[in-house]
Amino acid sequence: MNIAILGIGLMGFPMGRRLCAAGFNVHAWNRTLDKAQRLAESGAVVHDLADRAVRDADVVITMLDNGSVVGNVLFEQGVAQAMKPGSLLIDMSSIKPIEARDHAARLSERHIAYLDAPVSGGTIGAEEGTLAIMVGGKTSRFESAQPLFNALGRATLVGPIGAGQLAKLANQMIVGATIGIVAEALLLCERGGANMHKVKEAISGGFADSRILQVHGKRMIERDFTPRGRMSVQLKDLRNALSTASEIGFDAPITTLFEALYAQGVEHGLENLDHSGLFVELASRNGMS
Repeated sequence: MNIAILGIGLMGFPMGRRLCAAGFNVHAWNRTLDKAQRLAESGAVVHDLADRAVRDADVVITMLDNGSVVGNVLFEQGVAQAMKPGSLLIDMSSIKPIEARDHAARLSERHIAYLDAPVSGGTIGAEEGTLAIMVGGKTSRFESAQPLFNALGRATLVGPIGAGQLAKLANQMIVGATIGIVAEALLLCERGGANMHKVKEAISGGFADSRILQVHGKRMIERDFTPRGRMSVQLKDLRNALSTASEIGFDAPITTLFEALYAQGVEHGLENLDHSGLFVELASRNGMS
């Protein structure tokens, strides 16, 4: 199977390495060519133009910043025109459901199949092949893509086209809000005189335990905000969730609150921190270092 990956960033690079290791013929493109060149060591063929990367691909994977970028690459940089009829586009970016449905309809006119398949698990999950993959689309296309998904993690078909993106929005709503409450709780304990590390240890295994507490809580305690998932990306996902909620007439007050908190953090220059960097915004509000 010939696979083209468009977008070799924090997630695309380790995902590409796993696909190379699984024996797929991988072609890679990234707007910044140097990032794509890193995959050559794993056996990928690197291209300087996106349309060249996809010409012989049976499956094209997009892992790009947002829906506008995906649309630009597909329909303005010649990718859709260059893809073979009968091939499959799997968009693993995090975009709006309405954008996914639009892209699918436009590709269908060229006889190109589509799955929206955003992921959760961060760079750790991408490196270890343990990503949670939320897929929207036809069952037959989902089943044909299983060998590819198996190299990357665990895939679940959650509904028709766009449903994968809905599941990802749910994921990001939960992640964003949980990061916020973990940060606030740890800062409260520190202000009150407790040891944050020991508090995390004490509540581990109880009802308050979570992967967010273990992974992001550890980053907060160690003040390690090297980006694995950026504040700006978390904000984008929360805004996509609110936009989708508005489209379908759903009130989301909790997500609205956290969107405002992340937005303030970004406004204060924290956009390139890990999304656990909301801790920094909340610490600053309380005059804490």
